[in-house]
Amino acid sequence: MRSIRIPTVGLTLVLGLVLVLGAAPRLASAQAAPPAGGGQGGYDSLGADWGAQQDEARAGVRQGRYVPLARVIEEIRRRTPGQQLDAGLEQAQGRPVYRVRWAAANGRRIDYIVDARTGAILSAEGR
Repeated sequence: MRSIRIPTVGLTLVLGLVLVLGAAPRLASAQAAPPAGGGQGGYDSLGADWGAQQDEARAGVRQGRYVPLARVIEEIRRRTPGQQLDAGLEQAQGRPVYRVRWAAANGRRIDYIVDARTGAILSAEGR
């Protein structure tokens, strides 16, 4: 049986393009307050509110409040070779952060918490 290799587009590229270009623009004023639930009092990047947090991230980048996620991903890639598993905007201790789940080249999974306003890596916890 022959295996067929299907080319894929990197998730990083797709997320970066969506954030930068605003693929499906909605009203910029859409829900400024984070929804209830989610990690540490705000958004949960894997929860049911993912659409709202993507809208918030796009609006924040357009308005210059947040650094683009693509820039954050490149910094993590320079620091730790590997690939992104997922990423999203959350609230942690009253501030917007990107949570980036990363698969390091050595097989470790690392959760990066990055300040969405400055791009500074606040923490990196691995397994």
